[in-house]
Amino acid sequence: MVTQPRRVAITGMGLVTPVGNNLGETWQSLLEARSGVAPISLFDASGFSVRIAAEVKGDTYLSNTGHKRLSKAATRSHLFALASAEEAIQDAGIRPDAANGHRWGCSVGTGMVSVDFPELEALQREAAPAGELDTDLMLSSSIASDPIAFCRSQSAQGLSLLVERYAIKGYTTSVHTACASGGQAVGTGLKLIRRGDCDYVLAGGFDSMISPLGLAGFCLLNAVSTDNHNPHTASRPFDASRNGFVLGEGAGFLVLEEWEAAVKRGARIYAELAGEGNSLSSYRITDSHPSGDGPIQAMQQALQSAGIFPEQVDYLNAHGTSTPMNDRSEAAAAHVVFGSHIKDLSVSSTKSTMGHLIAAAGAVEAAICALTIHHGKVPINANLTQRDPDCNLNFICDKAKDQAVRVAMSNSLGFGGSNSCLVFREPGAS
Repeated sequence: MVTQPRRVAITGMGLVTPVGNNLGETWQSLLEARSGVAPISLFDASGFSVRIAAEVKGDTYLSNTGHKRLSKAATRSHLFALASAEEAIQDAGIRPDAANGHRWGCSVGTGMVSVDFPELEALQREAAPAGELDTDLMLSSSIASDPIAFCRSQSAQGLSLLVERYAIKGYTTSVHTACASGGQAVGTGLKLIRRGDCDYVLAGGFDSMISPLGLAGFCLLNAVSTDNHNPHTASRPFDASRNGFVLGEGAGFLVLEEWEAAVKRGARIYAELAGEGNSLSSYRITDSHPSGDGPIQAMQQALQSAGIFPEQVDYLNAHGTSTPMNDRSEAAAAHVVFGSHIKDLSVSSTKSTMGHLIAAAGAVEAAICALTIHHGKVPINANLTQRDPDCNLNFICDKAKDQAVRVAMSNSLGFGGSNSCLVFREPGAS
């Protein structure tokens, strides 16, 4: 006797992104293709070859970050996580309590830089005033001797803050697979509910690498666009003139819920999280194989996991970073996976307006796919004016498209070769 896997409903979502401090603002900005890219304001970037980024603007999200004690132990990216998670919890209309906290899980994609740059600057001033590290001064430094500062720098701190805030007692994990982190964290949530470990999962991702350390690394890799004088058009996924991605920051969280429980309580279901796939292609640190090897396996696994044929997919939210090699590789993978259906598949990369949110990207774009199904609208691939013949896909350009989306797919392809793919289905389908 074959047992059908438990289905997973998306019943709540929250976003903090470069184009909005919440879910509604972000979605409206995407539909209107309002760019979140601008000159860097978080630090003096005048000495860098790249001086633009997609920063989170304003601070209205801070009203959702919770008690000051939590904020004191949080970095900038942790605050994004706390705010977007609370929006998702409120949106779902359900939260962990004493009776069900052990049935809640938490799965998060986290960034690779866990120390805020201002703290490193302060440590350098106090412990190495002449340029060389003085260990005596370091031990007396206000930063190095601050236990809260030490806690903030732990890679699991963001996860810890979320679990503490919501008294989650079930399975928890943090995922770090570079740009695939958020997608794999959401996929992990799907597996936790399917196998019965949890009935509810708070799943998402958060990141902020807009600092001298983060920017320097990507500049050395020649991975980021140098179009400093045209920030709004710097991110041009799949355009023949593309020259790198735009570094972004933010967070996205989803409340995943066992389907029957969500239906029973009358929850609004944005979409079903129907399938996920992962692979590790290990071709180069910064590039996928030109053939699409790696992404192909992740996409095919996700379709199989969802029990969906390629011709049933209506929309692909592409990873589409705007780097020459990876856009070409992803387009090649899409042709292999979708075959003759490729001409009918709507495609866009929302990184064209909000930049690349690194570890948060997969979770934010998962929410965008669910909104695409919920609203019947497909956001555009902005700044696509010179089509690359090696990236021949059915892109949505100029304005958002009204389209009933039965099935959407989201790709997240990370440096180092990690590939994540998620599949979403309209709630009325089975």
